[in-house]
Amino acid sequence: QHILNGVYTQFFFHRHDDFWGHEGRKKLEKLVTATDMLVCGEDLGMIPNCVEGVMNDLMILSLEVQRMPKQQGVRFGTTADYPYLSVCTPATHDMSTLRGWWEEDMESTQEFYNQVLKRWGNAPAHCGPELNAEVVKHQLDARSVFTVLSMQDWLNSDTSTYNPASAEDERINIPKNPQHYWKYRMHVSMEALLNNDAVKQKVTSMLNESGRG
Repeated sequence: QHILNGVYTQFFFHRHDDFWGHEGRKKLEKLVTATDMLVCGEDLGMIPNCVEGVMNDLMILSLEVQRMPKQQGVRFGTTADYPYLSVCTPATHDMSTLRGWWEEDMESTQEFYNQVLKRWGNAPAHCGPELNAEVVKHQLDARSVFTVLSMQDWLNSDTSTYNPASAEDERINIPKNPQHYWKYRMHVSMEALLNNDAVKQKVTSMLNESGRG
């Protein structure tokens, strides 16, 4: 099995690496020079080794998701080590929110609680506002030029907007479930949110403390 895995990796990821790098650079360079917008790449999953070099050369921002680290044998990414030219986010639109992820796998949650948040003892069974805010702050403190958070993760960081309903209801999209495509609806109105001074002050404070204000 080890030998077959090596053959597979060599054929699909190393044999054509120079070709994919050349073709990617040729196409992406035209895209980058055709716009004044900052270009971001979704470099997740199984990608050729050439991707990182091409993106760095063209100053295309990478995507860093802490629970999907790019280093082999690592369970969680280290936000302090993220490249500056990157976007830090706790999840994509196809993944659960912080609160939902916390309840999915308590073994993983326990490791995150102890090793990443540096808290000892048993991890809480649910991610309440205080804990949610701590994880959000951890994301904001990343070296990445941008940190992008879902509205759910912001709302769950404050007691006045925390949603006690099922965390599963906060999912934006579940790709494998055709009955759950983009069905999320906020549990508070925009008017109520705009009039909530406590939330606005908390978000402003967290952004200022992280240097992102």
